Amino acid sequence: MKYKQSLALAIATVLYPSFTLAAQGNEIELAPVTITDTREAALKSETSASTSQISQEDINFLQPGHPSEVLNRMPGVHVNVTGGEGHMTAIRQPISTSAVYLYLEDGIPTRSTGFFNHNALYEINVPQSAGIEVSKGPGSALHGSDAMAAVINVTTKAAPEETEGDVNLEVGSFGWQRLLIGGGTASLNHGIRADLNLTHTDGWRDSTEYDRQSANFRLDSFLDNGTKVKTVLNVSNIDQQTAGSSRLLEDDYKNHPTRNYTPISMRKVESLRLSSAFEKEVGASLYSITPYFRYNSMELLPNWSLSYDPNTYKTENKSAGLMLKYRQDFAPMRTRLIVGTDIDYSPGSMDQNKIDVTKEGNFYTAYTKGEKLYKYDVTFSSVSPYAHFETSPTEKLRINAGLRFDHMRYDYENKLTTLETGSHRRPEDTDVEYQHLSPKLGATYAINQHLNTFVSYRHAFRVPSQGQLFRQGKSTNTVKLEPVKVDNYEIGLRGNTDSKVNYEISVYYMVKNDDILSFKHDDGNTETMNAGQTLHQGIEAGLTAPLHDDIDIAVSYAYTEFTYEDWKPNATIDYSDNQLEAAPRDIGNIALGYHPSQMNGGKVELEFVHLGQYWMDQANTQTYKGHQLLNVRFNYPVNPQFKLSARILNLEDKTYATNASYKPAAYGNAETFEYSPGMPRTAYVSASYEF
Repeated sequence: MKYKQSLALAIATVLYPSFTLAAQGNEIELAPVTITDTREAALKSETSASTSQISQEDINFLQPGHPSEVLNRMPGVHVNVTGGEGHMTAIRQPISTSAVYLYLEDGIPTRSTGFFNHNALYEINVPQSAGIEVSKGPGSALHGSDAMAAVINVTTKAAPEETEGDVNLEVGSFGWQRLLIGGGTASLNHGIRADLNLTHTDGWRDSTEYDRQSANFRLDSFLDNGTKVKTVLNVSNIDQQTAGSSRLLEDDYKNHPTRNYTPISMRKVESLRLSSAFEKEVGASLYSITPYFRYNSMELLPNWSLSYDPNTYKTENKSAGLMLKYRQDFAPMRTRLIVGTDIDYSPGSMDQNKIDVTKEGNFYTAYTKGEKLYKYDVTFSSVSPYAHFETSPTEKLRINAGLRFDHMRYDYENKLTTLETGSHRRPEDTDVEYQHLSPKLGATYAINQHLNTFVSYRHAFRVPSQGQLFRQGKSTNTVKLEPVKVDNYEIGLRGNTDSKVNYEISVYYMVKNDDILSFKHDDGNTETMNAGQTLHQGIEAGLTAPLHDDIDIAVSYAYTEFTYEDWKPNATIDYSDNQLEAAPRDIGNIALGYHPSQMNGGKVELEFVHLGQYWMDQANTQTYKGHQLLNVRFNYPVNPQFKLSARILNLEDKTYATNASYKPAAYGNAETFEYSPGMPRTAYVSASYEF
């Protein structure tokens, strides 16, 4: 990757002197770096984790209408589309809504652990971000609960060194309209940037309209005493008609995919995040203090439960937090010590009502509110000290170790009566505490200048969310749910050649204990409980290479096997040794780019997307066969300021599912296959102007 020499580069080389720089004309080539593990730049070759990055240049070319268009190019990463910008994620896990990922923006969690939302990326302005980094597997000691399967870190655009601006107007199929406006300016010691995202689509299915308004503001300041201050404000408002994947029966999926059985479902989201990161370097020491404030509100009528538990609810929370970090470098063996503490205080609430629905055939057409099911206040708080250590006993070997202690607490106050029976049991007022110690250990070794390897062991955990604990359902006792724990063992190899070929491969073995799983009874009701053990193992590989002066290729592939080692939901059912449902056997992506000199720096790209087969049920009786899609993208700079772009997704107009499930015959009902249809052929064109 190439960067213009700037103040940002000077800062990077000061913070991490071991960067390797090679001058090429007026540009400088920087060794690949990662920023997620330690919240500052570190050589990727000296990081004992499997990380993938998407640059701002890549995002500008892709112009993603959904985060999946960016993330699915990374090895071992699959993000589906549930409607609007909603999504479920599969990184070393099945496609699910499970709370096993830590979503960050500039290193700060976008939500409190207690109020996790699997749609976290739609609260981030991805198309106007500076890049995305995914660290697969458990996080480092600087990451706590949630950082089990991956850490996804989206970075904001820095203030420019001189006045600049950009406008992008895009239109597309199914009423798609999007306006992206951004720009900034700088003085001697301060720079500011603002970005605005206004998006609307009618949706390609019935009653799937989606509107989004997002604004980002960033102020970068360099104080006279040497302190750097980065202040970021993000605000988003999202109004989406259908909440979740509206599945169809098999006949409609194949013949009438635009139908929507649940037009009454909806989701409204408001989010605000404000943070200021203060950093000061004194000799070999770095002091970092980051206070932040968050507000999240979500009003939801979920479509997935209309058949067995129709309800509507609103949850909201406010967060005040503080991230403290101190880093000290020592000359002997390039030793580095990082210590710090993360503090989070997040009061919130839940208000849920039963609804009485009107159903005409397969369609839910109207509803009225019924009795109150849940109403409670809950406060999540945590204090988490940590230590991270790195050293190099030899020039080629670098060892790192970390330890994190998390103390977490829920204070729950029930605003309704206590219920000990039925399908909506309510626990009495209570406090729940968790304490957990998470060790990390890893090493990297430079085999030669172009080849390095790493090995690591990382332990991570995830406390239950407030909804799992206090929306009891028909479960006997959810308040006593245990945290989910994982032990991840991994080995990897990374390399490059003088001909600009870059490759990486990693093999992981992850054991998950006390997984929080939902068992669906024959009547449709679900029961939440800690399962025994699941095993997640796989191989992930990536390659980028020039095939010709005008042609390049990027390949990513992952092969996985996820199994229930011990899963007995009741006395008569044993799913042990079965494979996990909705767990694709393999995931692949190939992008072939053509960029001749006649295109003035533009490019035409053909992308092949592969999703392998997976089981549709826990009993492993039915499979979804998977699918393959073709996408094509094009951009052409008419001049240095004006650029035209276009993209066509699902070029062959294939029928495919973003999610599929199977229900066996029960209670006189026939067996059912349900599919969430993916988008048909969809075209977009845009024009952008920079000044």
